[in-house]
Amino acid sequence: MLLSFTYAAITPTSPLSIGQTLSSSDGVYQLGFFSPNNTQNQYVGIWFKGIIPRVVVWVANREKPVTDSTANLAITSKGSLLLFSGKDGIVWSSGETFASNGSHAELSDSGSLIVVDKVSGRILWQSFDHLGDTLLHSSFLMYNLVTGEKRVVTSWKSYTDPSPGDFVGEITPQVPSQGFIMRGSRPYWRSGPWAKTRFTGVPLMDESYTSTFSLHQDVNGSGYLSFFQRKYKISRIILTPEGSMKIFRYNGTNWELYYEAPLANSCHIYGVCGPFGLCVSSVPPKCKCFKGFVPKSIEEWERGNWTSGCVRRTELLCQGNSTGEDVNVFHPVANIKPPDSYEFANSLNAEECYQSCFHNCSCLAFSYISGIGCLVWNHDLMDAVQFSAGGELLSIRLARSELDGNKLKKTIVASTVSLTLFVILGLASFGFWRCRLEDNAHILKDAWRNEFKPQDVPGLDFFEMNTIQTATSNFSLSNKLGQGGFGSVYKGKLQDGKEIAVKRLSSSSGQGKEEFMNEIVLISKLQHRNLVRILGCCIEGEERLLIYEFMLNKSLDTFIFGRFETKQQAWETWGENGGTDLLDQGVAYSCRPLEVERCVHIGLLCVQHQPADRPNTLELLSMLTTTSDLPSPKQPTFVAQTRNKEFMAMGLTTVSKMTDSVILGR
Repeated sequence: MLLSFTYAAITPTSPLSIGQTLSSSDGVYQLGFFSPNNTQNQYVGIWFKGIIPRVVVWVANREKPVTDSTANLAITSKGSLLLFSGKDGIVWSSGETFASNGSHAELSDSGSLIVVDKVSGRILWQSFDHLGDTLLHSSFLMYNLVTGEKRVVTSWKSYTDPSPGDFVGEITPQVPSQGFIMRGSRPYWRSGPWAKTRFTGVPLMDESYTSTFSLHQDVNGSGYLSFFQRKYKISRIILTPEGSMKIFRYNGTNWELYYEAPLANSCHIYGVCGPFGLCVSSVPPKCKCFKGFVPKSIEEWERGNWTSGCVRRTELLCQGNSTGEDVNVFHPVANIKPPDSYEFANSLNAEECYQSCFHNCSCLAFSYISGIGCLVWNHDLMDAVQFSAGGELLSIRLARSELDGNKLKKTIVASTVSLTLFVILGLASFGFWRCRLEDNAHILKDAWRNEFKPQDVPGLDFFEMNTIQTATSNFSLSNKLGQGGFGSVYKGKLQDGKEIAVKRLSSSSGQGKEEFMNEIVLISKLQHRNLVRILGCCIEGEERLLIYEFMLNKSLDTFIFGRFETKQQAWETWGENGGTDLLDQGVAYSCRPLEVERCVHIGLLCVQHQPADRPNTLELLSMLTTTSDLPSPKQPTFVAQTRNKEFMAMGLTTVSKMTDSVILGR
């Protein structure tokens, strides 16, 4: 009689019968016959040894139980496992392995039943290649496009019936791959695309998450997903009969539920809001249409049936290189689970990602994601979710008319730069500028050069085109400082030796007369001894140029490390009254306090001590063009009044000879 020892094996002369067990050498796993819910049905399965109640992780004969006491699990001389029943003969088989030297079956320390060649020790067959409803540390989901092999987990029909249920867990061959739970042929839940260490559709997996998963895809068309929890030797992922993927870990006494998805009646369910619908994470979930879209069926939408989704309110008029009023725009939406049906685009950075989508009329949206790169969408946006925190920034193509009401805000948004001090001073000045906008309305209504006079903006000069061409060596690439969606910036030197920065607006920028003049007025009002100064402009034919003072990094560097009162004052007054104390009292009466508070709030987010806590450019764009909720800032780090050589040596100052602190309004 074969009993449970430290090490044991099934051989052609020693089959495993009902009442006998086989243990792994480390004593963690056990194989034998079991009966769910004390029925007469007997199954061969693997479970965790010594843990009560029993947790079964694999079943051999899922679809055909045995019911007589003479059943046994045997192995042939050729290495095939056979489950015999006295009534029905062979009930289950592992298939042929073609072993010629004899073989035996054992239970590995990883929890897999393996058939091993007697001479070479080669594994001829293993249960990990035929998963049940559970993933263990050394098992994995996989696909192989060449061979057609696919390894999935399949739920039990019920907690007492291990036969295959309605749900299947798998990974897709997309690049990057994502996890799916399928209910029959229809998606039931989706993880979002894989980004190096995390699934982008799982809010738990933020930038600070220590991943328990590992996903690898190769150029030969194969992909593998495994998981491992370092602090827990015993853990498992199970696909339940209800379709939930649950991660459990054993603490020595009890099983802890670490993660579960999808949750019933939540945004986790695939496509709950239909095409171009956005599910807002809440209990119960709430659906809304993306900006620029309306419900396809108002009646169904009002009844809470959102599956028909949304349709575009204004059709797109798009030609890849078009300009003028028919040019489309992109509206950013923050905290998003990337929709399904994405495509990977080879782009080096976010700007290239934007350009590749902008010049492709079939591209409906794009997102540049850390750990992935550029994803684009050419089909309906399906299964998009908006989280309260985390998620990605998704930019959606809209007709220009959908955002015409925000022209003024777009002008301000595009003038922001990444330098922390400018953000605080610039946004505070923006609040001041908004308050005095009516007083300066005559400037905004002026036409081009014949109507716009230098004396309207003190200190502004008009430059001749040949002067600028000479200063920049005819806009030489060697003088190019950078490029954005609204044009390029060049370094130049005037005949008197004065260094300048020239912003040359692109003909496809979509910036018209009003926006151009708004920018001149705005930048002229943002003068500060540590900000670049606008010197003038140049208008000749279709060319529109803005000429700025060129700033070396020392002027801004000295200010950043020599004064800290601005950050401290902004923090204290924001906590007390939303930052309205920062306003000049002469104009405070005509301002909207909520707008001032939001400007200061965003400024504080931009000077957070940890880079991960600061918004990037696209996130900043979203914050300033929407009224979405903002994360709470942490108290900024205040630096000392003075600095010495030792402080400089700590690497806390910039080392380049130039800081791109040009105010680039859009």
